[in-house]
Amino acid sequence: MLKAICFDMDGVLYDSMPRHAEAWAKASDDFGLGMTLHDVYMHEGRTGFSTVDIFTRRNWGRPTTHEEVDRIYARKCEYFNALPEAKPMPGARCLLEQIRRDGFQIVLVTGSAQHSLLARLNRNYPNIFRSDLMVTGFDVTYGKPDPEPYLMAMRKACVKPEETMVVENAPLGVRSGVAAGAYTVACNTGPLPDQVLRDEGAAIILPSLQALSDYWPQLRDELA
Repeated sequence: MLKAICFDMDGVLYDSMPRHAEAWAKASDDFGLGMTLHDVYMHEGRTGFSTVDIFTRRNWGRPTTHEEVDRIYARKCEYFNALPEAKPMPGARCLLEQIRRDGFQIVLVTGSAQHSLLARLNRNYPNIFRSDLMVTGFDVTYGKPDPEPYLMAMRKACVKPEETMVVENAPLGVRSGVAAGAYTVACNTGPLPDQVLRDEGAAIILPSLQALSDYWPQLRDELA
């Protein structure tokens, strides 16, 4: 029986991935990392350290260092913060309110490490998210695509994998949810083909959060 629904943030709750992609690509150019926009979407969901390390190994032939990651990630954040704030994803609030009314636990699972995360979520999605039901980049060691973030979310919500649904938009996020044993729904809000998400094991693929919101009553009944 379904008891908890875990939501990724960027590209799911917020239409923020185009801004992240632009910021990562600009920072990559500054430091010669060779990261393309396509690369950003394919590696979406990783921690900052994991992201930088992949491209230093690929382009510099060696692992990164924490000092390099701090510099590169700070530059990426400068570019990102200079862009207009991302808007909530259409359909997300309606979906979350349906899920809350239906009595399910809602857990945030994001690789982001923003200190102001809860305040922003409460502003855009009031009375939905709780600080004790959040897994962020501050909490994890490995991050997506490892199952660690979603397994940690299940522990916080006191639920089993078979009682959990994951809502993701990124291939590595889908892989993480599937590896954790959750029923994983992909909302393809980005430029990647559906097949990339299907190959990672998504149970169903929908084109938007609005589509998932419309489908929720039927999906809820099917999973119950």
